[in-house]
Amino acid sequence: MKKVLVVEDNGDNLRLITYALRRYGYEVISAETGIKGVELAISERPFFILMDINLPDIDGLEATRRIRQSGSNGSIPIIAITSYAMAGDMDLVLAAGCTGYFEKPIDPLTILDKIHALLEKNATSPAGNK
Repeated sequence: MKKVLVVEDNGDNLRLITYALRRYGYEVISAETGIKGVELAISERPFFILMDINLPDIDGLEATRRIRQSGSNGSIPIIAITSYAMAGDMDLVLAAGCTGYFEKPIDPLTILDKIHALLEKNATSPAGNK
């Protein structure tokens, strides 16, 4: 069973995405803060990470940068799931090192198809073959 890390501080959102992931057979580990998310990303080596951007300590952008700089998980897919929807936000998320970006609210019945499509696209692109 593949392990997925969800970094999300909102309990309702965490339950929703956990439900969707488990429905597809993933094992879910979670963190409610960016710092804990970085620690778990390094120690647990998940298949991919779903990262909220607005977190109570360091934000998801900084957490993503730290994971990328850790050396141990520099290429792990990190997908931002956030309510940030302003012009230019996607560019900031991708510049921080995220693989992709989805806006909240998510649909638990379709989000995994979208995530899998993003992961497949990333794996087949030249940038995804590092």
